[in-house]
Amino acid sequence: MAKRSSLSIRIVEGKNLPAKDITGSSDPYCIVKVDNEPIIRTATVWKTLSPFWGEEYQVHLLPTFHTVAFYVLDEDALSRDDVIGKVCLSRDTLASHPKGFCGWAHLTEVDPDEEVQGEIHLRLEVLPGPPAPRLRCSVLEARDLAPKDRNGTSDPFVRVRYNGRTQETSIVKKSCYPRWNETFEFELEEGVSGALCVEAWDWDLVSRNDFLGKVVFNVPRLGAAPLEEGWFRLQPDQAKHQQPEGNLGSLQLEVRLRDETVLPSYCYQPLVRLLCQEVTLGTQGPGQLIPLIEELTSTECRQDVATNLLKLFLGQGLAKDFLDLLFQLELARTSEANTLFRSNSLASKSMESFLKVAGMRYLHGVLGPIIDRVFEDKKCSGLHRPTTEAEVLEQSAHTLRGHLGALLSALSRSVRACPAVVRATFRQLFLRVRERFPSAQHENVPFIAVTSFLCLRFFSPAIMAPKLFHLRERHADARTSRTLLLLAKAVQNVGNMDTLASRAKEAWMEPLQPTVRQGVAQLKDFITKLVDIGEKEELDLQRTLSLQAPPVKEGPLFIHRTKGKGPLMSSSFKKLHFSLTTEALSCAKTPSSKKSALIKLASVRAAEKVEEKSFGSSHVMQVIYSDDVGRPQTAYLQCKCVNELNQWLSALRKVIMNNPSLLGSYHPGVFRGDKWSCCHQRDRTDLGCDKTRSRVTLQEWNDPLDHDLEAQLLYRHLQGLEAELWQRHRSQNVGTETDPGEASRDALAQLLQVLGNLREAHGSSHTGPLPVEPTRLLALQT
Repeated sequence: MAKRSSLSIRIVEGKNLPAKDITGSSDPYCIVKVDNEPIIRTATVWKTLSPFWGEEYQVHLLPTFHTVAFYVLDEDALSRDDVIGKVCLSRDTLASHPKGFCGWAHLTEVDPDEEVQGEIHLRLEVLPGPPAPRLRCSVLEARDLAPKDRNGTSDPFVRVRYNGRTQETSIVKKSCYPRWNETFEFELEEGVSGALCVEAWDWDLVSRNDFLGKVVFNVPRLGAAPLEEGWFRLQPDQAKHQQPEGNLGSLQLEVRLRDETVLPSYCYQPLVRLLCQEVTLGTQGPGQLIPLIEELTSTECRQDVATNLLKLFLGQGLAKDFLDLLFQLELARTSEANTLFRSNSLASKSMESFLKVAGMRYLHGVLGPIIDRVFEDKKCSGLHRPTTEAEVLEQSAHTLRGHLGALLSALSRSVRACPAVVRATFRQLFLRVRERFPSAQHENVPFIAVTSFLCLRFFSPAIMAPKLFHLRERHADARTSRTLLLLAKAVQNVGNMDTLASRAKEAWMEPLQPTVRQGVAQLKDFITKLVDIGEKEELDLQRTLSLQAPPVKEGPLFIHRTKGKGPLMSSSFKKLHFSLTTEALSCAKTPSSKKSALIKLASVRAAEKVEEKSFGSSHVMQVIYSDDVGRPQTAYLQCKCVNELNQWLSALRKVIMNNPSLLGSYHPGVFRGDKWSCCHQRDRTDLGCDKTRSRVTLQEWNDPLDHDLEAQLLYRHLQGLEAELWQRHRSQNVGTETDPGEASRDALAQLLQVLGNLREAHGSSHTGPLPVEPTRLLALQT
């Protein structure tokens, strides 16, 4: 049993932001922090006070997090970026919105006294007299304090105040992980009910000291427990009232917190078996649970349910059968060929999720070079620049024809690159539609059914928003966005087989008609080859892919490994191409060079960030592992930005999640000379001064499949439909006497029984522990 929390975040747009540049505009971007830990950075939108981002993320994190904050900054090329304002949402606020926080939020000023982070380790004792009882406060250590100085660190000390008396610890220079081990005593006077205030400060020689946070204790309550020791989260100075600083603008957000208690695998087996039985039996199944779930699921929940079902059946090897069942159900209720798969049905939503999960690598291979070419294309290169409107239109049409032709050619050559499970699913779709619409006038309908998913719901959205499909790191400018929009519409027209209706709507398409007609022929030939895959070829391709162990993540990084005692400089990092699989982290000089295994993942014990002062960069991570003889080793890897850093950390943490020897603490600094740079401890084998964050990950399209979590999410959805399911069950059995043996074979009755058992299991989990089985994760191989 495990408690898991996740945040679904959508940063939509901003409005009425203040101008930070001399041009009267700004270049805004967002940083998302969870408990002051940066986890997401949006792309910069240039020269606007009303930016649109439309970026979506899902973050898995510890249930003990406190706040999520959205900072809006103005990017500057030559100086430090300007902070515009922030929106802060507490965990309690998000928990009070079960359907998620959605709407506009005003940006507030970023007050340095409120930007606190970290925890402090204290021991509090009430000692009896004579002559009078005393309060003893031991200040032991602190961790993850806010860096207030330019060198990326602080010079912290602690001030303890009680009943008008103040005592201070010594100052620990250049550390966000200080250790004091100092003790102070205060006399407890009878009748005085004051508070003990423990404040952390950053000492500065010239300017005023910076506030790092505080903890306040009710002294009379301490008397009830003579000894109290633990880590306490530092709080901001609530006594200081923030003064509004004009209008800082607003941010539109959609944030949803989801807390789930995931039971052991065996608890979900009856639900999984029942759903798999429904899919295996197809449309002739006894209970028709899948169409019933679709009927009762609201439109706003359908995408989530489709994704959960699809991932569940992918893990069971039944994704193709599940989608085939949905195709049959959709075709059975469709009378007009031109409305086929046009609604937001469960079939459409499930197929969208399937293509993203199983076909994203294929999409990147086909579209990646085309999108790069669009971004890099210079419209007015050369000596001749168009001067008349006709020349401008002709050049634009020529550019668009070139991009469309290149895309169609790349698509035509990609049959063998398409994953076998995707090809087999399209084959089923093609055959089912041809059976339903066999007449000659519907000759193109099977082809259009395939392109309605491949082109309209997969390729076209990726062309229009390449940033959201990880094809580019930045949003397109206005001119490139226009080119991408026209290219996506042209692809849609080709996918529609260039119908007269689509041609009439778009007059600008006329110059592209020769290319479109040629593209229709190319696309039909491509689909014919795509769906021409037999079961033996499908199994052979899947077997070949399963032996190849596709990389979980790959890309260039800079590496440095510590050896000896010398100083560590950023210039000692070397650029290499890294590849992460479920077996090892490998590296090579270039992507095409032979890779050598750097670290076996079974030996990895932690993957964590390195504090900025260690290498002068906030984008360095460390991989802590054991070498062949069991000695601890650390590899330091530098990324180019915060997003790349968190993506690599997330990928590493997912593949080592079930390693038996994961660390609970680590050193965020480096061992330089004879001590750790973070906490100044001289013992190199010291356990660590900060806690690891192995469960903080970003959700990606190629994540390992987690059967138990998907089953729990489905149970949670079905639990919300339970009243309607009971009503449907009673209405089906009105006026009939049900034989007990017949009831046991009724799928709806079985489902209701399974939901009741799961509800009891969740109730038992709060009163006593359940037997726990190891979490099972399957690497997605498509």
